[in-house]
Amino acid sequence: MSIFSYHLVELPRVVAIRGMFLKPIAKNTKGLIHAEYMMAMTLGSPILSPSRILIKQIAVFAQWESETALDEFLRGDKFGRRLAKGWQVRLEFLRQWGKYDAFKIPEQTAKVEDTSPVVAVTIARMKPLEVPRFIQWGRPVEKLVRDHPGTTLSLASYSFPHTVSTFSIWKTEKEMTDMVHGHSAIRKPKRHADAMKERARKNFHFEFTTLRFKPIAEFGTWRGQQNIVPKL
Repeated sequence: MSIFSYHLVELPRVVAIRGMFLKPIAKNTKGLIHAEYMMAMTLGSPILSPSRILIKQIAVFAQWESETALDEFLRGDKFGRRLAKGWQVRLEFLRQWGKYDAFKIPEQTAKVEDTSPVVAVTIARMKPLEVPRFIQWGRPVEKLVRDHPGTTLSLASYSFPHTVSTFSIWKTEKEMTDMVHGHSAIRKPKRHADAMKERARKNFHFEFTTLRFKPIAEFGTWRGQQNIVPKL
């Protein structure tokens, strides 16, 4: 069964920017199915704020044929060794909504209890003319996820020219599903549900998927934090 991994690492500015164009993870990397290299963004921040795109903070989301393939990449590849110095979480697939052709979604799925932690990743290729409308509906959802008491880490990311993504770690699956359906006991709980209705009315994206995962291992630190995934 394939595994997914999510990595966060801080790089020198020039190295981080160069990676946006040179794609430092080669497509023919042994055991790699697909990888996305992205710059981290602060969820909910104003579009023109300096905190919107965090140029030196890099997020990598990848799918591997096996955990052994990931370990070999982190040990033997120049960029892999950079990633190994940051933070990572390894993930087993639970379920998918939507579609993103670059990934090979497993038929076999993991199982979790409502009280178990889960990780959610969304990834999309934007329609350029829909960006203003996407921002209008998306930023309230970003704030909802960012401020939700059920998350231990949440961020957005971007890759040139039109890939956008979000990543969030939830203390329990129930807290995440309550947020999705507008049942959280917080202010304006239906922001996510309303945005999904708007997307169904007129799509913002060429491709879009939401992926939910069971976290199976965590390594390293991020911004001084360790053990970000609860109960792992």
